[in-house]
Amino acid sequence: MSPTSRELWSPVRYARNGPVRLAFDRLVEGGDGEPLLLATGLGVNRHWVPDGFCRALAAQGFAVARYDQRDGGASTHLPHPSARNPVSALLTRGAPAYTAEDVADDAVAVMDALGWPSAHLVGVSLGGAVAQRVALRHPGRVRTLTSVAAVPGDAGGLRVLRYVNFRTLVKFARLNVPDTDEGAVGAGIAVSRLLASPHRAFDEAAARAAAERNADRGVGDQRAQSRQIAARWHGPPVEAVTRPTLVVHGEDDPLIKLRAAHAIASRIPGARLLLLPGTGHELPEPAWEPLVTAIGRLAGDAAAG
Repeated sequence: MSPTSRELWSPVRYARNGPVRLAFDRLVEGGDGEPLLLATGLGVNRHWVPDGFCRALAAQGFAVARYDQRDGGASTHLPHPSARNPVSALLTRGAPAYTAEDVADDAVAVMDALGWPSAHLVGVSLGGAVAQRVALRHPGRVRTLTSVAAVPGDAGGLRVLRYVNFRTLVKFARLNVPDTDEGAVGAGIAVSRLLASPHRAFDEAAARAAAERNADRGVGDQRAQSRQIAARWHGPPVEAVTRPTLVVHGEDDPLIKLRAAHAIASRIPGARLLLLPGTGHELPEPAWEPLVTAIGRLAGDAAAG
């Protein structure tokens, strides 16, 4: 019998970065492997990263942990006023609730709580930009960097728009999500449909089952998303990343343009680029094997080198 999601993961724990508490847990499998920390995307909690993908990483030799970004999941949500939605956050110049440096430090706080002096970082969507910034701000804590479906970590404000499909972002911002578990399930299905590859049949039954297992209200909390997207980076450009880097992007990504991956890979010295056919802004099962293999090869080459 396959273990349930609850059986796969340790009880939730909390790391602290100043007043912010960060919820995290560890995959039970692969506990003796190479430390690997997963950073999640805009607004969503850590449960959006598929368990099957995490188990595949464990089978590759990694000890996997994941955490909720501030303003996401079970981590601290800031009371600071913010724009109405992520589009407004990109277009306006209000005072941010926190900086991108603060968010990078959150990842290090989680590593400290795990007792990890360093780890492989894998960031998805917003988490990919966060992972890039951790590699810039705390290079000694990063063994390898894998950025998935992300914009360059030094892009901010209106500069982000050159990498984002604005029509998809507007659709995301217009989602009407009642603040109920039923509303969160409906929103989860809608977001999964919006971010899936348009060239692959959408499996609504699977999306509904996933949303019912994880009724994440963060997909509808646009003020929290606005605070996340408004966090500005004040550090060095991505060209200063020195850690072994893998840049990954779905060829059919309807939200982040493919040019973002090419920009990151061309600017980070020695970066590898992996394009996933038939993949949108998501981690579908057909993408797990090539992605996990590439992460494992990056880690192995870094250790050998």
